Amino acid sequence: MLARNLRTVARRLPQRVPLSIPSSSRSISASPVSRAVETSGTVPRPSRWKQAATIFGRVTLVTVIGTVGTFIYWAEKDRHPGAQKPFDPTKKTVVVLGSGWAATSMLKNMDTEEFNVILVSPRNYFLFTPLLPSVAVGTLEPRSIIQSTRYVARHKARRVSIYEAEALNVDPHNKQVTIADTSDIKGEVNNITIPYDILVYAVGAETQTFGIPGVKEHSCFLKELPDAEKLRERVMDCIESAAFPDQSEQEVDRLMHMIVVGGGPTGIEFSGELHDFLKEDLRAWYPELADKLRITLVEALPNVLPMFSRELIQYTESTFKEQNIQILTKTMVKEVKDKSVIVKTDKGTVEEIPYGLLVWAAGNVGRKITRDLMASLPQHQTNKRGLLVDDYLRLLGANDVYAIGDCTATSYAPTAQVASQEGRYLARLLGQLAKKERLEKRLAELRGERSGLPEGPEGKVKVGISYPDPTSSTVTDTANKANSEEIESIVKQLNQASKIRPFHYSHQGSLAYIGSDKAIADLPFFNGNFASGGVATFLFWRSAYVSTLFSLRNRTLVMTDWLKVKLFGR
Repeated sequence: MLARNLRTVARRLPQRVPLSIPSSSRSISASPVSRAVETSGTVPRPSRWKQAATIFGRVTLVTVIGTVGTFIYWAEKDRHPGAQKPFDPTKKTVVVLGSGWAATSMLKNMDTEEFNVILVSPRNYFLFTPLLPSVAVGTLEPRSIIQSTRYVARHKARRVSIYEAEALNVDPHNKQVTIADTSDIKGEVNNITIPYDILVYAVGAETQTFGIPGVKEHSCFLKELPDAEKLRERVMDCIESAAFPDQSEQEVDRLMHMIVVGGGPTGIEFSGELHDFLKEDLRAWYPELADKLRITLVEALPNVLPMFSRELIQYTESTFKEQNIQILTKTMVKEVKDKSVIVKTDKGTVEEIPYGLLVWAAGNVGRKITRDLMASLPQHQTNKRGLLVDDYLRLLGANDVYAIGDCTATSYAPTAQVASQEGRYLARLLGQLAKKERLEKRLAELRGERSGLPEGPEGKVKVGISYPDPTSSTVTDTANKANSEEIESIVKQLNQASKIRPFHYSHQGSLAYIGSDKAIADLPFFNGNFASGGVATFLFWRSAYVSTLFSLRNRTLVMTDWLKVKLFGR
């Protein structure tokens, strides 16, 4: 009975279809994933970490492609600017002397559609002077901190004429400038006189030697790019001479002693850069000389960096002490000899200090052409420090002459920040004056069209009132009404353009690099100052200088140089 029931149940069950499996695969066991798929019948979802990694990779790829594309676009746009308007004989001619901070800042912000601009300078490039100490020790390459003046001029609306020449004489009475080609290779014509309607005098200054004997003959300056290149060569000459065989210990000590005169930002930053060169490179390539390199900073004032707060001065002095950089304050240089310098110390004693290299970074003085210009205006130019200007940067004693930058004697420090702000202000001022002149010309034309209509006092048309129509014509009445409305609009614009504000300097703070990847910053903060120093400030110092550079090319080259030095050394 039981057997019959089991056979009945077996007949009712569905018959299983046999699977045909190749003999070669029968021995392969199914993986856990395959068994899971066969069991569940669905594909398993990847883990959250894998999903996040995939999304991150895709976003990174899109970001890199977008960044590279944007970089290439702006680089090509910088290299291929659009067409420019030609010289317009109906416009006024503005002659700019110089290509430094003041002149370049003015040219960059100037509306050249209103003027014909001619720029004259002995160098055809703009030099980013705050990074010049980095060039002197090989941290940056010279071409990284210069930008062609023609680059700035090429991106203006109207063509700007650039002459690589030196201004020899300025005649403010006849409005003429005499320039000469002072390069090694000259053409048949190398001396001409240029007339101007407006002169922008921004020739800068040269290094002040205070008449101390031997400074010009035996010192290295740090004012121009050739100075940094010469200084870079002299530093290596001192080191290689010290490494020469059979050199006496006394002579090695002299050759490896570097003296920096001047406790301002230039002297401080060069001392810091020189210390970094010792720490990061000299110990690797000249281990026998690394401990013999000495750096001495000489300053005549009671302390270094007088423009910074007391806390930052003390921080700088303590950092230099850790770096074995000797600071001699209240010490005056009396004479510079070929291998030694004579100084008067704070104790009143006179000492002779041997050196291998002496860097002079102490003060500015006006150039010869500036002194000649002051001599031609004796009644108004009475300050020996530089040219006197009014609140609108107009040269006292001369018409249509503006002086900006280090060549002037103002209440502001002769810094790049001041010169840059003066250049921007003058660009706005000239644009405002051009707009005012254009509105006055248009107003005169409109008044000429309304001849025969009643005029107000001093022959000026009264604006905002109705005038009788001589012809009683509807068309003429409509035209006169439109004419009156335009006159009223121009008068309002003219009144606005006539409100010219004097120059006001806005201090944005002071920065300085002090070596060992440390910097100091003295920044205005509300009604006081924010003082900071250290590695974080060093990163801010670098970012501030990169953002201040004039072009994408300069920013790219400077950051690339920093990366190369970090990876491969100087």
